[in-house]
Amino acid sequence: MKKKETKVVNKGIDTTELLLAMDELEKTNGIKKDFLMESIETALVVAYKRNFECTTENVKVVLDKADGKIHVYQEKNIVEEVQDDKTEISLEEAQKKDKNFKVGDIFQIELMPKEFGRIAAQTAKQVITQKIREASRDVIFKEFEDKKGEIITGLVQKADGGSVILDLGRIEGIMPKKEQIPTERYKVNDKIKTCIISVEKGVKGSTQIILSRASTEFVRKLFEIEIPEIYEGLIEIKSISREAGFRSKVAVYSQNPNIDPVGSCVGQKGIRIQNIINELNGEKIDVIEWNADPSTFIATSLLPAKVLAVDAKEDEKFAQVIVPDDQLSLAIGKGGQNAKLAARLTDNWTIDIKSESQFRKMLEEKQEEESQADEINEEKE
Repeated sequence: MKKKETKVVNKGIDTTELLLAMDELEKTNGIKKDFLMESIETALVVAYKRNFECTTENVKVVLDKADGKIHVYQEKNIVEEVQDDKTEISLEEAQKKDKNFKVGDIFQIELMPKEFGRIAAQTAKQVITQKIREASRDVIFKEFEDKKGEIITGLVQKADGGSVILDLGRIEGIMPKKEQIPTERYKVNDKIKTCIISVEKGVKGSTQIILSRASTEFVRKLFEIEIPEIYEGLIEIKSISREAGFRSKVAVYSQNPNIDPVGSCVGQKGIRIQNIINELNGEKIDVIEWNADPSTFIATSLLPAKVLAVDAKEDEKFAQVIVPDDQLSLAIGKGGQNAKLAARLTDNWTIDIKSESQFRKMLEEKQEEESQADEINEEKE
């Protein structure tokens, strides 16, 4: 073990108040005292070298809890023959202080330049201020990271047609354009609900919170808040597909045969689902019952359209769906919206929708082709 010799003792800068302040910070902010001391010592070494133009010497600063003082040491390696007197001391010289010193040990000389007390105080204050800021940022980051996926209410601070900035209390959150409901217009001082979809460390350790009203997760959380059976786990949301501002489809399921999952979500006189629709600014919501049988699930996923038949090929994830003639446009939806949402809801099945007339005509054409092929084969024979 390397031995150390202090040439002058008890000559440091008094830090009794500083140490008491660090004790208080550990209690109130959760910043460990040892971590603060280590950070201050590192900063004081830099401050000492910068202010006293000390670039080659080995300098060490110790914040001593025992005597409540800051000590500055110059450290020198003990060698047989000195090559650099700024970093080395001869064994002969070192043993004048302690006969037990040997080559390879570290010899310490305590320094106390004028003005360093003032510099040390300023540096310690700066370090503590910085660490308090960092600790506060870490607390905020952890707090919101734990809330990821949850709904939070914020006050609109900026809404100029681009990203919306919301005041969340201790920090601001951002709702990018793509996470906004396209049919909504936001104004400064509006109080709105959003879902926290991302919490990340930004520049210089700042916390960046990304919010959304357009995500499927926002719809999921609204269902959990409004429908106790979902929150309690009696009803499970199996899947959600959404075109924000226009329509959402939510597939629900309960293992309990005594629970009607769709009825529970809709509520008496539709009050539960209406509360969710109101929060989504009138967005239509289809609540359907999930079924393990693909044909049954695909048929219900096309609500509000009625379905006559479904031919599902599970290995290809392809379904041929037949609907009444007057239901074709409803099944497909404006711009194919209903069919697209049904496909997403059913884990991206390919759903080919035909009206009864189209399907009948398709069968007739197929039969005619087969008949023609049979005639050609008979002629060849």
